[in-house]
Amino acid sequence: MNKETKMLDQVFSLDRIAMITAYEFCTARIFEQAGVDMILVGDSLAMVFQGKQETRNATLEEMLYHTRAVVRGAERTPIVSDMPANSYSTPEMAVENAGKFFEAGAHMVKIEGFLPEVVQALLENKMPVMGHLGLLPQTAENYRVVGKNPEDAERVLEEAKNLDRLGIPAIVLECVPLSLARRITDETTCKTIGIGAGMYCDGQVLVANDLLGLYDRKMPKFVRKYADLSQVIRQAAEKYASDVRTGLFPGDEESYH
Repeated sequence: MNKETKMLDQVFSLDRIAMITAYEFCTARIFEQAGVDMILVGDSLAMVFQGKQETRNATLEEMLYHTRAVVRGAERTPIVSDMPANSYSTPEMAVENAGKFFEAGAHMVKIEGFLPEVVQALLENKMPVMGHLGLLPQTAENYRVVGKNPEDAERVLEEAKNLDRLGIPAIVLECVPLSLARRITDETTCKTIGIGAGMYCDGQVLVANDLLGLYDRKMPKFVRKYADLSQVIRQAAEKYASDVRTGLFPGDEESYH
């Protein structure tokens, strides 16, 4: 068993998995120091890091760039990288592009939707892959809870069961009713990681900028803001600007003699 496989096995043996997104060196390093179980280099960076309107606008080159930066910051934490939209349209394309993420230092890739042939190809090539069911931001026409009616719920449940049979180790469940997430968690052996899926999943993931209070646009219901860093940063910048304008910075202690 290599080091990367051992790291993943250790995380997936936990009863509760805490995963958080990171996009660059500094926050990845802080999250590792905080003891976060997994770090996701999410395609959400297109929105919260680049200011774009949709996650589907993230490119392969951008995702690889940010993966490398996160890997440098978190050397002991398993890194999962989102494969961006249109980078895994066929099994062959998925294997080729996933290989680039592993070369960049990722321990696992994540893909959206029910794509059993792609999942099978990745697993057969010894490439750990995480699934993603429910709301699929890369292809969704609108953001809404998925699985409220019985037909949709059964479809998502069967998709999860089929991916589980293929041997997928984990599935993200996004914006599904907690009752559906509970059924999937109970009726599959893979780990379920929720984002807007309630408390019955095996783990949870949130976008770092949301929980840290850095993203000032409308927050989804499932977000809990653990800090208001936008205010802290704003106040620090205001104080710095004031000190420069009044001659208080730099002082003697910040000067060389």
